[in-house]
Amino acid sequence: MDAAVADIFGYHALQLGVPELDGLQANRMPHRWLATDDLPQAGHPPVREVVLVNDFTALPFPAASLDLVVLPHTLEFSADPHVTLREVERVLVPEGRVVICGLNPTSLWGLRQRRAHLYRKLGVGRLFLPDGGEFIGYWRLRDWLRLLGFEVEVGEFGCYRPGVGNDKWLQRFEWMDRAGARWWPIFGAAYFLVAVKRVRGMRLLEPQWKTAPARVRKSVSVANRANDR
Repeated sequence: MDAAVADIFGYHALQLGVPELDGLQANRMPHRWLATDDLPQAGHPPVREVVLVNDFTALPFPAASLDLVVLPHTLEFSADPHVTLREVERVLVPEGRVVICGLNPTSLWGLRQRRAHLYRKLGVGRLFLPDGGEFIGYWRLRDWLRLLGFEVEVGEFGCYRPGVGNDKWLQRFEWMDRAGARWWPIFGAAYFLVAVKRVRGMRLLEPQWKTAPARVRKSVSVANRANDR
């Protein structure tokens, strides 16, 4: 995240959700804000200062007013992720960027979460990941971005080893992170996207006939063959 936002320039940057992650700490814009969609609970103060509490499907910003929007797992917890992404497109300036983090359903982590849901219906076990969110596939998200006029600049996967809680087993599966990017790149547990908002414009070209000098016509004599005879 730090490497992605460090070289994005402008004036206004916004992070939506997940105050535990400071996604804008490496960015150098003069105005950087954090917004959440829920008030902090009593006795649990936020780890960072929240300057705005609002519904992510209706952002209180005018169109084309932000240069950067960071969505760390925000779409997964949104009530309507497509509308949230459409709002992000509205408030971004042309050539503005959005940075998105998400969890991949076609991964070992996604498989474990689906299996945990099945066991939970049977009354046993517990979930591996939070229950409040919903997985959004990588290619599905790319289709949404393309429909909204975004162009994906960076798309990467990571976290190929299984999610185990024992450090010994984590070290044992370390080779999967090294081999995953080469042999099964689309099956990483997490994905990361940077997309830029493209606005197709046009340039009016003045027709050449308006500026070209008028040609003076000269009379041409025509021979009369009948008189020659």
